Amino acid sequence: MKIIGIALLMMECLMAFSLSIDIFQGFDVSQALYNAVSPFRVMEVAELFVLFFLLFLFLLNLLIFL
Repeated sequence: MKIIGIALLMMECLMAFSLSIDIFQGFDVSQALYNAVSPFRVMEVAELFVLFFLLFLFLLNLLIFL
């Protein structure tokens, strides 16, 4: 459970850092949020499959060791 919490905290901190850099560069908040999620919008089906497969393996590994 600690691993999930740490991973989520790291993701939250990195997204906040990315958003703050975009805002300091002059983007408004909506454009900064769009920039944060845009890499997932251009992924192809195979790339999304690999992403979700790796997330599934990560979660499965966590459940096995609980």
